Amino acid sequence: MAAAVTLAAETPTLSAANTGFMLICSALVMLMTPGLAFFYGGMVRVKSTLNMLMMSFISLGIVTVLWVLYGFSMAFGTDSGSVIGWNSDWVGLTGIGLTELWDGSTVPVFVFLVFQLMFAVLTPALISGALADRVKFTAWALFIALWVTVVYFPVAHWVWGAGGWAFELGVIDFAGGTAVHINAGAAALGVILVIGKRIGFKKDPMRPHSLPLVMLGAALLWFGWFGFNAGSWLGNDDGVGALMFVNTQVATAAAVLGWLAYEKIRHGAFTTLGAASGAVSGLVAITPAGGAVSPLGAIAVGAVAGVLCAMAVGLKYRFGYDDSLDVVGVHLVGGVIGSLLVGLLASGKGQSDVRGLLYGGGLGQFWKQCAGVLGVLAYSLVVSALLAFLLDRTIGMRVSGDDEVAGIDRAEHAETAYDFSGAGGGAARNAAQAPLAPAENKKVDA
Repeated sequence: MAAAVTLAAETPTLSAANTGFMLICSALVMLMTPGLAFFYGGMVRVKSTLNMLMMSFISLGIVTVLWVLYGFSMAFGTDSGSVIGWNSDWVGLTGIGLTELWDGSTVPVFVFLVFQLMFAVLTPALISGALADRVKFTAWALFIALWVTVVYFPVAHWVWGAGGWAFELGVIDFAGGTAVHINAGAAALGVILVIGKRIGFKKDPMRPHSLPLVMLGAALLWFGWFGFNAGSWLGNDDGVGALMFVNTQVATAAAVLGWLAYEKIRHGAFTTLGAASGAVSGLVAITPAGGAVSPLGAIAVGAVAGVLCAMAVGLKYRFGYDDSLDVVGVHLVGGVIGSLLVGLLASGKGQSDVRGLLYGGGLGQFWKQCAGVLGVLAYSLVVSALLAFLLDRTIGMRVSGDDEVAGIDRAEHAETAYDFSGAGGGAARNAAQAPLAPAENKKVDA
């Protein structure tokens, strides 16, 4: 992220080109949340489809309002103790001039804050995939509000805010490997350890109800991710944004191939779910690393993430935690992989002159990356678990067992995703329901 990084020695002036580019990138990142809703929505059973969609969409409402009221000030305001920011002039987004530039950039503050808003919206939505089928919608909405306040806003300041401890340490996170993906993945693990498993976990089949919907969601995520990654340099005056754009495509492609290769060897088939999941794992892993590695390095990042994330999704069966849609296996593991590989594969020819171990830079950057990873992971895991525990002990996090079995869509939203009442004519329905004739019975018995 190019926050608080001076792009040129002279005083920056507003760039209409960079401003327009960043507004487009902001719209692309916004599209990722509906894309995530489709991706997750297709992966659940039909009785949970609408709930899964709504768990992402509600984040657009809650986080947007909180970001305006105080979130932007907490994440990017004046540093206090290297852990939080604050600027009273930004509360309610007051005191910001229309052409006032974000520090060290050529785009207005309003453009930077709306771009960052879309990151804040997406991050809690990522957590929702781990909680499919079993969480009260009211509890989920309250969890989002509390979580972004005490976890996301401070962590964003640590990583991207001037004065944040990870920022000052020199942790490289171009677009959110720690602040977004490790943060969300660790939170997901913390919450599911508190609320427990779905009814029928390891016993009942819980297959995706619509793989075409999953593929559509993955495609929208891939498309939106170009804004997520390339836009994080706040322009492209020096080509770094273009490098990130290329590396995003390259790493994602390599991850698809890596996941499918592992899947074929391990399970004997190339699946559409594997292709979609592989793409997301590559996108996650290149997010922190793409501004620091070369395109060849991006291939390595993607391939490693594709294989290791494919292996990691099975850990929930071994260790017994019910991560419904593999948020831990893809986002937490993928974010860790991408963040740590910066310390090995940074070329010194991208966003900075920092070189990783394989480029003659030693292990200095690798240890910095480890500090960023462990700090965010531990904080998010513990605080998220505490929030879930408090909500569970007060208003209750889970729906009743009967509602979970019958379907959370009806219980929480009084709707179903698909209405088949008008499908087929009366004659066709009657014929389908009529008892088989003796001759037909014999064929069935045979």
